[in-house]
Amino acid sequence: MRARGAAGSQRTLSLQIVSFGDEEHLLLSQDVTGAARVEAMRRDFVANVSHELRTPLTVLAGFLETIQDLKLDASRVRDYVGMMAPQAERMKRLIDDLLTLSSLEHAPPPVAERIALRPLLQRVRAEADGLSGNKHRISLEAAGEYDLLGAESEIASAFVNLVSNAVRYTPAGGEIRLRWNSRDAGAEFSVEDTGIGIDPEHLPRLSERFYRVDRGRSRETGGTGLGLSIVKHALARHQATLAIESTPGRGSRFTVRFPAARLSRARQKVGG
Repeated sequence: MRARGAAGSQRTLSLQIVSFGDEEHLLLSQDVTGAARVEAMRRDFVANVSHELRTPLTVLAGFLETIQDLKLDASRVRDYVGMMAPQAERMKRLIDDLLTLSSLEHAPPPVAERIALRPLLQRVRAEADGLSGNKHRISLEAAGEYDLLGAESEIASAFVNLVSNAVRYTPAGGEIRLRWNSRDAGAEFSVEDTGIGIDPEHLPRLSERFYRVDRGRSRETGGTGLGLSIVKHALARHQATLAIESTPGRGSRFTVRFPAARLSRARQKVGG
């Protein structure tokens, strides 16, 4: 049974009538909103994973059937195998992201190890250059005297996912700016692009699993729909937040903010 709460929120109630005595009945009511929401999320998750895997599996099965049933010369077989490889890689990326997300959700709190920001930012910049293939103007600005405390692999994953999104959704010739700034009150890492931008109504849902503004374009650019979910979970484990600003047709800016408790004075100036 669905009911409206005092603030207009929808709640789910479980009602059960129990007979006792001769003609007496007891009505039991239980609020199962939380359990119903979890079950709906589970169903959506299974449906989304199945949907994401179905297309590449269908393509692979079709090519395999063709190779088995037809007498093809070696060059045609190589062509078919070449077309199958991206589909296999797509499934691998999806599974890798699912495993990463599961690890972040169930792992113990990250150990507060020092993360040297200067080499980390250089690696993130190199990753951006590799993904771009010289199709974009990419810059890195770094300032401040603090490193981070936490799990380097998780922070690197979050930063690279943000950079990857910027590259995928910025047309060739566009600009991508990476910025790091730390001070006593906290630190910020931002990725700003001149890409296609995002309509305001999509912004609150961007970090949901498999949520895509444009499903077809996301597939074309190699996205799994889990990147920002990974970012959100990795940052939450470090008490950090993600702010998103975007204007359709003009670009987006993703800003990560770390609290002062996650900072440690760097042995070498980050921007030096």
